[in-house]
Amino acid sequence: MAKTSAIQRNLKRIKMAKRFDAKRKKLRAIVRNKKLPLNERFAAQLKLSKLPKNSSKIRIRNRCEITGRPHGVYRKLRISRIALREMASSGKIPGMTKSSW
Repeated sequence: MAKTSAIQRNLKRIKMAKRFDAKRKKLRAIVRNKKLPLNERFAAQLKLSKLPKNSSKIRIRNRCEITGRPHGVYRKLRISRIALREMASSGKIPGMTKSSW
């Protein structure tokens, strides 16, 4: 099980990213628009850099929904490989069984 503080920090980042998403998209569009004057684009870049760091989607970590483990997480299932194996062995995932030969 991961540290509760790390899990909570990641949840905080997810909430902040959702809250500032529209503002970030608008500012990035201005910065990338080559037709606008340089001073406007520079001002937009400054505003973008003033936003909280944790409001960026890049800072969100994919974590297991069950254990909070940050590594070995399947994106589609949003659970770690270890949790997936335990659930498959106990028969909690329909159609999935532990292989044996």
